[in-house]
Amino acid sequence: MILEALGSTVLGVVLAWAAVTRLSHRLPVRTLVYATGVAGALFGDFVTHSALGTGSALPSLLGAATVSAASLSLLLRPAGLRRRRSAPA
Repeated sequence: MILEALGSTVLGVVLAWAAVTRLSHRLPVRTLVYATGVAGALFGDFVTHSALGTGSALPSLLGAATVSAASLSLLLRPAGLRRRRSAPA
């Protein structure tokens, strides 16, 4: 279980690093991206491990990667949208 959690953490960091590298202009602060990637991977590992039981390390890592990628995709902003400032009151 500890090795699965460690593997999921590493997987979350790698996915977050890939997202920051490729899509940095569409993502918020890097620390938030890394935290979301790791938290999503750990949650995905927990859910998959709870559903399948012990002895299923590879499916647990696959679940961790899926939930981590889904969590990171929620942070993306639209590409062509520019922020407008509101008029002063």
